[in-house]
Amino acid sequence: MSSGEKRFPLSLSSVVDKKTARPERRFTDGSSQTAMQNSQSARLGRVAAPVAVSSVTERPAVSDGVRRAMVQRVAEQGVRDELVLAAMQAIPRHLFLESGMVGQAYVDASLPIGYQQTISQPYIVARMIEILRNGVMMDRVLEIGTGCGYQAAVLSLLAKDVYSIERIKALHELAKNNLRPMRIANIRLQYGDGMLGLPQVAPFDGIILAAAGLEIPSGLLEQLRIGGRLVAPVGGKKQELHLIERLNQKEWRKTVIESCHFVPLQPGMV
Repeated sequence: MSSGEKRFPLSLSSVVDKKTARPERRFTDGSSQTAMQNSQSARLGRVAAPVAVSSVTERPAVSDGVRRAMVQRVAEQGVRDELVLAAMQAIPRHLFLESGMVGQAYVDASLPIGYQQTISQPYIVARMIEILRNGVMMDRVLEIGTGCGYQAAVLSLLAKDVYSIERIKALHELAKNNLRPMRIANIRLQYGDGMLGLPQVAPFDGIILAAAGLEIPSGLLEQLRIGGRLVAPVGGKKQELHLIERLNQKEWRKTVIESCHFVPLQPGMV
């Protein structure tokens, strides 16, 4: 690796002052095709054929067929975006869970990851990203609530740059540990208050929230580019998935998509 080449995870400070620069995305794994390489054609507008992820410490007890079955169920529930489905197929969900949970990794359910947080169910991950993408390749995306890092990994195959904020330090470190073996060069993890967003990196083509607030923080709305889309669960005990589209400097449009259930969005850092 040359002195000028950077590997994941990159610090936020390393990219804040280079907003106009678009470093070439590198896959530094020298082995045969990985999950990220497999979906490289998806980022170019072609759906890649799923392959095994032998270079990311694949647990032998989990077969590719189990992951394909999960993706098939997601498609049967209404997700039609072939690139989203290809990304879901490419990223091994079980690698983001503790070993005792591996047997449940591909059920369509949210699962605990510690600290009263969960990894979202596969359907809702795919559905939210499908809405966020709206059929186009995204440039810069912000995720609020990194959790274990799974959704960020899926997003990395569908956007040029993914910024993800986690307010719980232990989960921030967990996500780094989970993602590091995958060597995904276009994810930037940040430990911080997600409700504040990242104004120093904005504007974003898309913003996605993995926790539900009673309302969407106004600061996040301001960080959307004109034409950008924000997808978030909103509500308390009763929650709905909202799509917010920025129409111009002063106008946003809201669309209610469907019912959902997420952990609550909270301010601050712990």
